[in-house]
Parts: sequence; C-alpha cells; structure tokens
Amino acid sequence: MNCNKCQSDDIRVIESRDVADGQAIRRRRMCNACGQRFTTYERIERPQLIVIKHDGTRQLFSRDKLLGGLYKACEKTPVTSVQLERMVTDIEDSLYASGDQEVNSAAIGNLVMERLSLLNEVAYVRFASVYRRFKDIAGFERELSHIRRQNRSSEPTQKVSD
Repeated sequence: MNCNKCQSDDIRVIESRDVADGQAIRRRRMCNACGQRFTTYERIERPQLIVIKHDGTRQLFSRDKLLGGLYKACEKTPVTSVQLERMVTDIEDSLYASGDQEVNSAAIGNLVMERLSLLNEVAYVRFASVYRRFKDIAGFERELSHIRRQNRSSEPTQKVSD
C-alpha cells in the first residue's frame, strides 16, 4: 500500500477496529515519510454475484449502487447511514447465503422493500415508486393501502376487559 499523498510505501497502522457487524475492518494508517493519515477498509472477498435485470441483461452486483439508491430514498428522513449500511450488509448476507451466483433484480428489490418498510414508511414509498415504476396515483394508493394493512396486522390486539 502506498501513501495517497507522497506515494511512499512506508505505511504503518495506527488503529484497527471492526465495523459493519464484524464484516469489515477499519484501519487508520499513517505514512512515516510525510505524516499523512488516511483510512482504509478491509472486507472479505466473496465470489461476485450476477444480477439478472428485468430486461434479461446481466451485471455485477454493486453494493455501492444499492446503497446509493437507498440514500436517495432516505433523503430528509431520520434514517442514518449506519442503519443503511447494516441493511445492505444484511441483504448481501442473504444473497450469498442462498448459494446462487445469479440473482434476479426482483429478489433484491423485494429484500430491500421488506426491510425498508420496517425502517421508514416514507423511504419505503419513495423506493417502491422507482422499483415498481408507478405510472399514476393509483400505484401509490395501492402501495399506501398495503402499508396500512401491514401496520394493522402488526398492531398488538387489545384485550377487552369486563
């Protein structure tokens, strides 16, 4: 590894810590030549997942692309970047656990929507509007009705007292 400022290879690790629920290691490094400090992340290298798009084309799975879409959906909501990182890690783990090297984009979208509906309703509807390609207000209304039904079914039943 070389310093990004002076290109020296005389680098030392100052601090290491686990991040992303133990899925990565964050290392603070310092160049002994110029004193520049920088951060690197190490992740386990997994086999590449291939995403089969709606039109049948294939492309490599991109964690960054998924995270970018979630950041857009969660803009101006109280959802934190840590929550989004955890969600993407959870989705990635689910995809790798399936054992398939190719996965449909619909399966990824469903995993995202399932988790996003529990995290933030506004972000869920924003993501759904792009993912489900709503063409009119009726699409939004159907999705909102779905959220309302989910919320009613997850509410604890109240016991009527005599």
